[in-house]
Amino acid sequence: MSNRIQEVREIYRGKILNVFLETTRLADGKEKDREVVRHPGAAAMVPLLESGEVVLVKQYRHAVDRFLWEIPAGTLEKGESFIACAKRELVEEVGYQAQHLELLNEIFPAPGYTDECIRIFLATGLTPDRQNLDDDEVLEVKPIPFTRALDMIVSRDIQDAKTITGLLLTQAKQTKASG
Repeated sequence: MSNRIQEVREIYRGKILNVFLETTRLADGKEKDREVVRHPGAAAMVPLLESGEVVLVKQYRHAVDRFLWEIPAGTLEKGESFIACAKRELVEEVGYQAQHLELLNEIFPAPGYTDECIRIFLATGLTPDRQNLDDDEVLEVKPIPFTRALDMIVSRDIQDAKTITGLLLTQAKQTKASG
């Protein structure tokens, strides 16, 4: 607990996340309550096929009540590393193993209220494996030309933040490598 945090009360303990009310001392000396969602972290992958296609998933997201196009991702299990999570989720969600996983960046999708950290990996050297979805996952897996996926950001067909970030980081890496 940092020197600024005066008190922490657990409000909710869930399967994936926990919510706390934290009383914190601001720089000006005032005390304010902050609701904070604590999350174990997640790994996301940009699965890039040799054909130049990226493997995306389309799945229903209850919180926003719509289907979203996303790169595969998943929450870390207790004691699991980000890289182990990335390998596991890639097989589970899209049915591929990656020969290479390269860390592109680490993002905090909503630091105003959660400590969730997502590490985004570029997954290459893909070989097919058996998809193994969780019992609550219903999704469509689709390889899409990489340039088309970038167009989907501009057309607002892709709205998921980790997906936008992962695709743009991959594009920047490709541009730098060819430049």
